Amino acid sequence: MLAETAHLRPIVAQVMTIEDTTYGPPDGGYAVRFRGQLFRDSLEAYALVAEQFRPLGYTPLFRKDRDRHLVLAVAGVPNPPPNRVWVNVVMLALTIVSMLVAGGAYGYTGPIPETAGEWLQLMAGGWPFVVSLLGILMAHELGHYFAARYHKVAVTLPYFIPFPLSLFGTMGAFIQLKTPPTNRRVLLDIGIAGPLAGFVVAVPVLLVGLVLSGPLQPIPPGQASGFEGNSILYVLMKYLVFGRWLPEPATFGDLPGWLYMLRYYLLGFPSPAGGVDVYLHPVAWAGWAGLLVTGLNLIPAGQLDGGHALYVLIGRRARLLVPLIIAALVGLGFFWNGWWLWAALIYFLGRTHAEPLDQITDLDPFRRLLAVGALVLFVLVITPIPFL
Repeated sequence: MLAETAHLRPIVAQVMTIEDTTYGPPDGGYAVRFRGQLFRDSLEAYALVAEQFRPLGYTPLFRKDRDRHLVLAVAGVPNPPPNRVWVNVVMLALTIVSMLVAGGAYGYTGPIPETAGEWLQLMAGGWPFVVSLLGILMAHELGHYFAARYHKVAVTLPYFIPFPLSLFGTMGAFIQLKTPPTNRRVLLDIGIAGPLAGFVVAVPVLLVGLVLSGPLQPIPPGQASGFEGNSILYVLMKYLVFGRWLPEPATFGDLPGWLYMLRYYLLGFPSPAGGVDVYLHPVAWAGWAGLLVTGLNLIPAGQLDGGHALYVLIGRRARLLVPLIIAALVGLGFFWNGWWLWAALIYFLGRTHAEPLDQITDLDPFRRLLAVGALVLFVLVITPIPFL
């Protein structure tokens, strides 16, 4: 091992004062570890070492050991497989069909279609919903994709997930990194680009949709369900368009109006039956779904985009918040049981993070502010009770 890795030391010596060298065990995670102190900027140092390690068949890992820096040489270099574009195309086509059915069925009151012609007629009415929601989801995933490509991180094309006969016709989409992110800055850029891009598209879509939704309508006195949930931003946008805090109940009972509405927005009860609300146009429904998707992705845990933002801010201490987030979701699950599924997902996926190759390079001030902004955006768009 000494002879095989001797040529690595001069490379590391270009960027770091080497204090000691440790050779890894045969079945260990690294071939050799150099400990010392970087005398060049860590971002520049990693790029130089990685470039010179690669032809030799090694990948460098930059780590911290208290007040010392570590450079670990790991045998092998990433060699990601090519994208199977046909899979992405097929899944996108199936998702569009599924979403056309969902969009056409939204507000549909006729008999269940029986012939192919009737189904096509129903689906033809779903295109405003599909264009709006697919545009939001596409912006979200392409935000991730182009940020990864910009940083030369291998990534798949977006995979869209069809979900036939559901409210939206899709379970969203995802991309998969095929190589680890280089450092925390890259991880943040890739993670936050998706929600920000989707949010930028969702806001005007929702605003246009609310305008198209027309005048307020009375809520039937006996209606106790069928309401969409409310986030802070959604409530404010409805107020901007209609000038009222919606849904507006017939009476606030014995409570002050602000307390009544706060309870309703957070917990979804009591039903505003007998009051007034707006019946959402399919475009507004798509915009609302876009905000919901943004909020779910920004939950600050694990492999979610919000989890990346929290991780790059506070490191492995982010794991300490996972039990609190799971407990909050379990509690909210008694008001909307879909949160129990999310609690389970975070329990199994929320204890790991994408480990950057270079963990010495920290966030610059702008990205630190961006990460905080992502967590603020989460508070603005998360919907405590998505469906009432």
